[in-house]
Amino acid sequence: MKLKAAGRYPEAALLIERALPIQEAALGPRHPDVASSLAQLGDLYVYQGFYSEAAPLFERALSIQEEALGSHHLEVAASLNLLGDLHGKLGRYSEAESLISRALAIREAALGPHHSVVAASLLHLASIYAEKGLYSKAESLYERALAIQEASLGPRHRRVAPPLTNLAVLYWRQGFYSKAEPLFVRALSILEETVGPHHPNSAMLLDDLAMLYLDQGLHAKAEPLLKRALAIRETALGPHHPYFADSLDNLARLYRAQRLYSKAESIYERVLSIQEAAVGPHHPRVADTLNRLALLYREQGVDAKAEPLFERALAIRKSVLGLHHPAVAASLNNLATLRLAQHHLSQALPLLAQSLAASEAHLRQEILGFSEARLASTLLRFRKDEERLYALVRVHPDDERVRRLALSAALLRKGRSLEEMADTSRIIFRDLNPEDRKTLERLRALRTERSVLALAGAGKLSPSQHQRHLQKLADQCDALERELARRSGPLRALRSQPAPDKLADSVASKIPKDGALIEFVAYSEGPLVPSMGVPQSESSKGLRYLALVLFADGRSHALDLGPAETIDQAASRLHQALAGHSSEHESAAQELYTLTLHRLIPLLGKTRRLFVSPDGQLTLVPFTALHDGRRFLVDAFEFTYLTSGKDLLPHPEDIPSSRSVVVLADPDFSTTSATGSVETESSSVERLASLQRFFSMRSAELVERPWLPLPGTRQEAEAIQRLFPRASLLLGRAASKDALLKLDRPGLLHIATHGFFLGDAATPPATRAVQQCCALADPGLREHPEDPLLRSGLVLAGANSTQESSGPAPLASSLVTALELGGMDLWGTQLVVLSACDTGRGDVKLGQGIYGLRRALVVAGAETVVSSLWKINDGKTSEFMEAFYRHLLAGEGRVAALHSAMREMRRKHPHPYYWAPFIATGKGAPLEL
Repeated sequence: MKLKAAGRYPEAALLIERALPIQEAALGPRHPDVASSLAQLGDLYVYQGFYSEAAPLFERALSIQEEALGSHHLEVAASLNLLGDLHGKLGRYSEAESLISRALAIREAALGPHHSVVAASLLHLASIYAEKGLYSKAESLYERALAIQEASLGPRHRRVAPPLTNLAVLYWRQGFYSKAEPLFVRALSILEETVGPHHPNSAMLLDDLAMLYLDQGLHAKAEPLLKRALAIRETALGPHHPYFADSLDNLARLYRAQRLYSKAESIYERVLSIQEAAVGPHHPRVADTLNRLALLYREQGVDAKAEPLFERALAIRKSVLGLHHPAVAASLNNLATLRLAQHHLSQALPLLAQSLAASEAHLRQEILGFSEARLASTLLRFRKDEERLYALVRVHPDDERVRRLALSAALLRKGRSLEEMADTSRIIFRDLNPEDRKTLERLRALRTERSVLALAGAGKLSPSQHQRHLQKLADQCDALERELARRSGPLRALRSQPAPDKLADSVASKIPKDGALIEFVAYSEGPLVPSMGVPQSESSKGLRYLALVLFADGRSHALDLGPAETIDQAASRLHQALAGHSSEHESAAQELYTLTLHRLIPLLGKTRRLFVSPDGQLTLVPFTALHDGRRFLVDAFEFTYLTSGKDLLPHPEDIPSSRSVVVLADPDFSTTSATGSVETESSSVERLASLQRFFSMRSAELVERPWLPLPGTRQEAEAIQRLFPRASLLLGRAASKDALLKLDRPGLLHIATHGFFLGDAATPPATRAVQQCCALADPGLREHPEDPLLRSGLVLAGANSTQESSGPAPLASSLVTALELGGMDLWGTQLVVLSACDTGRGDVKLGQGIYGLRRALVVAGAETVVSSLWKINDGKTSEFMEAFYRHLLAGEGRVAALHSAMREMRRKHPHPYYWAPFIATGKGAPLEL
């Protein structure tokens, strides 16, 4: 089959067509060799796009082989694979999956799970899953196929290129461009080396790589690749082949992006003609082209031409792909936008609701195998459609249907990453088996290694080497997170969740009668319907804030708060005034109140319990410290902070609350911990050794600016023990990183020490803030780690100690990052109090809250987290905490006790710097200790 390998499909087919009658005459029409020739001929027809001619050949070959060889023969598996692949190309995904699964079972039974031929079936089955939108299932099979081919054939074999390519396409479809590009480049290099630069398979990769660039707006990089691929395919396959149509389609997409609409339109029409002739008028590829042509007309304002194409594309996608495919959600959104342009709101709303339901069903299905990074990227891709609903409620704030739809989107998507990561953690710890335990311990060790490397800085490594090391560790963590997510998937899938259209009512039923939920949403402002000639992606006008209010009886309100820039600046001024003990704090508090809650107050009536889910920079200010011109709001309302209103829904009650009390305070920064350092894998030890050498060069600087002791934290701990006599105290050397990470689900965990969020302003004296942090304080190191969970943390015992040349560096065993804390088991922990500086701060991610210590502890399982929004005074904080725990012991709820402590503290120390730094996130009920 040298002609086939060279891409000379017509010549190869002609030889078999001539030989087949001779073979049938000599051997008979039911001979296995005849079946092999039939299958080979059908395969060549597929390569040429002659799908209808190929099908009967595959079916006849399969019939002969099953009769002559038995149903479990490898030749039968080969024909099943070919026939299944053909059904997949024709959009018959159920039939394809059944045939290829059967072929895979035969091959694995006969050859074992690691044979190259098995990889071929895995590859085809994964492609069917990808077309059905089952991306997680497809990815795991692609990865398995790639591993098999590399192990059995070597990394540069031509059969390694297909799994690389398909995996890259999968990443590209999901918007993971940085993961896709190196795979495309590697696959193209392999194919150009093994089959030549003018082979049709090389052209396919040129096309894919070009579209990856086009989707990133890199037109100059995309265009030459597209034209080169088009020329190769036309020469090798002819002008009527469906693969040639794919290249034409991609060129039309480039012209559309360049607003060369006439050129794009004529090409799309030609593409449709080729596709319909090759695969029929009801294929998903036809729907894709119809959709793109309709979008072309929409951008030109020719809605009369766009409408029937949108409708036809939607009908095809629903019929072939099912109601929950992402392509169906996209079609529904496109048609809804058209209806809005036609001023048909009542027709648009059902389409938008269906689109939200479709994308949510797809997300719930795919999310079960996602790492945190993958989930964050996926949620970001859905953001545009979500923001359309927020823009719609701004235009129609009095329409109950629109408010409910926007509320559903906010409740579903805000804080979703935190919710899913916490759910995975809960199930892993609840149903931990030995294999899961090993995976979890590997992940913990890698997170510690990442933290150490990030905090140490580059040292003797070049910046690029340092970043490569960090990225390698991040990729390894990502892979282990995905593995744990997949293992927990079956149990997570059993969790009952309200349908999108029922979610607002479910949340409302959990709001107290004297309460209200306020969902603040920061979203990118853009027109509901893009202007003619201006794609939606180019229409954004910046961020805007929206407030959605929900009451216990199901009533709702929506209020546009205006441009985010104005509100964010006011929030920043208030934070600076509070954190800096400024005398201007009251005017700053009134300014932010006027921009946010002032217009909401009349809607609240007699409501006094506010469940606030902030967004954007509003996550960094205490609403208790806002001032209405007469009083601080701590005197008017009880504020409970939520990541999303969905936090009000009951959580699984399969883990009993713990009742122990642990207080970690007053670490002895001058000595190493009593229990030693956290155990890591061998690679970690080596890095720790180099870290020690790095710090030894800076020991003089560390001596000049040591970690200062916090005597108030010991008094704080002893006061808590007087209130809770059963409390276990970890003080001095015992207040170590190792002791903290090994805690067994305390009911109440109080941590009083230095805290840090890197990149902050100067440190006031007598606070629990870090003045410098290891290599990240080095003036020559200009950039902090990208991961915010590596830039938030706590300082524990041994931070100032000097070490001999062997052993771990002191800061490696005394600094604990948020990334590490997220791996703790706090399921059953009712309350974590972070009595340290800046523990409530971190990187703000729109719609997903703050990435820092607070988030890490919620992922670890803590029901309620009390954290600080600025650098706090050591002595006054001890006083505040004692008041807080007294009110807790008196039976007040966690949030109510915090507010009582605020009011008590304000009587002695009126400035909010002293009484307003702490916020409570999560459950507000009384403790059960």
